[in-house]
Amino acid sequence: MKVYVDQDLCIACGLCIDTCPAVFDWNDEGKSHVIVDEVREGEEQACRDSIDGCPTEAIKEV
Repeated sequence: MKVYVDQDLCIACGLCIDTCPAVFDWNDEGKSHVIVDEVREGEEQACRDSIDGCPTEAIKEV
């Protein structure tokens, strides 16, 4: 599973980082970004929860 965060849609609410810190973190602009090339098998559900919970639908699965 691969994901990315659309920086134009991200409002820096932090929900994805709280839900799945193994995949998301803050970037230099204060927005969320993906910190792994591929989501590890054990983190997939938390990552999907982040996708579903994103208020602006900024997180996309590739």
